[in-house]
Amino acid sequence: MKQKSTFLLLTLYSVFAFGQNDGSKIQEVNQPFVLGEIIEFHSTVLSEKRTLNIYLPDGYNPKDSIKYPVTYLLDGSADEDFIHVVGLFQFNNFSWINRVPKSIIVGIANVDRKRDFTYPTTISEDQKRNPNSGKSANFITFLETELQPLIEKKYKTNASKTIIGQSLGGLLATEILLKKPQLFNKYIIISPSIWWDNGSLLNLKSEIYQENFKKQVEVYIGVGKEGLAPTKIPHVMEVDANLLAEQIRNTKSKSIKVYFDYLPQEDHATITHQAIFNALRMLYPTEKE
Repeated sequence: MKQKSTFLLLTLYSVFAFGQNDGSKIQEVNQPFVLGEIIEFHSTVLSEKRTLNIYLPDGYNPKDSIKYPVTYLLDGSADEDFIHVVGLFQFNNFSWINRVPKSIIVGIANVDRKRDFTYPTTISEDQKRNPNSGKSANFITFLETELQPLIEKKYKTNASKTIIGQSLGGLLATEILLKKPQLFNKYIIISPSIWWDNGSLLNLKSEIYQENFKKQVEVYIGVGKEGLAPTKIPHVMEVDANLLAEQIRNTKSKSIKVYFDYLPQEDHATITHQAIFNALRMLYPTEKE
């Protein structure tokens, strides 16, 4: 697996001029601000180059014995959710807050999210509108057999793995939870597009609903005031998300915990940042709470 690493930079090119009483000027040139690393590698499963944006927490040292949780972020391109999600984790890592353990963030940059985040649909209108959709099984295999092993080999990781997905990314995170729940132990699912294939995921007989499912899993489901989904068959986003939460809540397994969070002041476009902040508060409660 050929891979290439570079630095992820936020660079300011401004030159500041400061006047002094004697009329002289001092020029200061800003230096690049390093946010993380970029890894590019060829995926055999997907038959294409994939890009990862990696944030390493303050104090990370590959020579240390300390190991860190990993959060896998769907829609993790630099111009999508990577930067602001890193900010949320960094903020919650401040010593005077200390809510979330220092974590490695893996932003998975998109190539074709409709292809990667959806399973095959029986709805002809969706098939026509999204002819390249329905390849989520390949993407899940990529996560399991290539991405997680790559991150675990390259970085100091522990057993804690979180996935964050919104909209179609929330659909994929839900599919993984129901079909391959062992891949992650924390699921942050935001505004999931459960309407896909007329909500067929809600009818899936998952092992997480069985009494003998023992893996410790925590699920956060957040949804805003979003209304009707873009489907011919009526689906209300808030209702679908609530139905998913209720099904998980009614599981016979005692090892799953679900948090449902309705944010009526947010919509599909604005919900992600606030929902992830809330998710971290619920998944990592402080003693005061």
